[in-house]
Amino acid sequence: MMLFRTAALGLAWMSLEVGPSLGLAATLVGCKDRAKESAGRAAHDDAFLAELVDKDVAEIERGMPDGATRLAPLVSGENDPRQDVAGVRKALLHMRRDVVDLNIAKSTFFALADPSGIAIRNDLEEDVMAGQNLFAVFSGLVQAKDRFVTTTGAFPNAAAHGEPDRDWIAGIPVKRVDGSTGAVLVTGWSYRYFARHLQATLQSHLIDEAKSSGNDGKLPIYYVAVFDATGVYSAPLTPKVDEVALTNEDLVAKTAQGPATGTIRITGTDFGFAAQRTPRIAPDTGVVVLRSEI
Repeated sequence: MMLFRTAALGLAWMSLEVGPSLGLAATLVGCKDRAKESAGRAAHDDAFLAELVDKDVAEIERGMPDGATRLAPLVSGENDPRQDVAGVRKALLHMRRDVVDLNIAKSTFFALADPSGIAIRNDLEEDVMAGQNLFAVFSGLVQAKDRFVTTTGAFPNAAAHGEPDRDWIAGIPVKRVDGSTGAVLVTGWSYRYFARHLQATLQSHLIDEAKSSGNDGKLPIYYVAVFDATGVYSAPLTPKVDEVALTNEDLVAKTAQGPATGTIRITGTDFGFAAQRTPRIAPDTGVVVLRSEI
């Protein structure tokens, strides 16, 4: 997309160099109109993604209670999952496979923690989570000892490619027969990973739209990011200048009363953007689409 963006800009500047000043003015007006058009189309895209966010979170909400029930044998009787971490990973893998909603969920991990929040094992081949106090990292997760809960935060030293990131986390108690909590089932995803999922889904959606309108193969420039009060977290390969420009828009403030749109010029390209809150993730969290028709 960056190669296409650069080539498109090169052609635009060539046309400006050979045109008179009146043509330049007309071109600039045309660019502003095109940016407004992009903002309108981005609003459509963003609404589509907001619905997808609700669907993705709902999969976790529906699947976690069943998942916790399937893990109950790990804490039944005299069983102590801390003494069989290999068995814990195997049980987590089977649980995800057997619970339909969790099998299709966008989670990057499932993990089991003891009642004090210390991670025992996750389902990944390489476990860098074991031994971490998840309740200390995600204070809102403490309530998962008693009920299903979601929260946000950031795993320490887990930034993607040196870029800061955030995490959405869900947890639920794994109960013993007597009703006490024997462990806590935890899952989640990072904002940048989730933005990549949203962007890939939007790509498929745009391709389908282009085919249905007879414009097969013609796509806009587009980027997707998740934002909250701490910053903007875009999908991998998004130009840094685009993420910075969106950060400067103060999207949390602009979406306080509802969805927001606007236009923005970045490295010579006119974009439209649309942003809206996705409270199923967190109250001040949302999704933004940056789009240009060039």
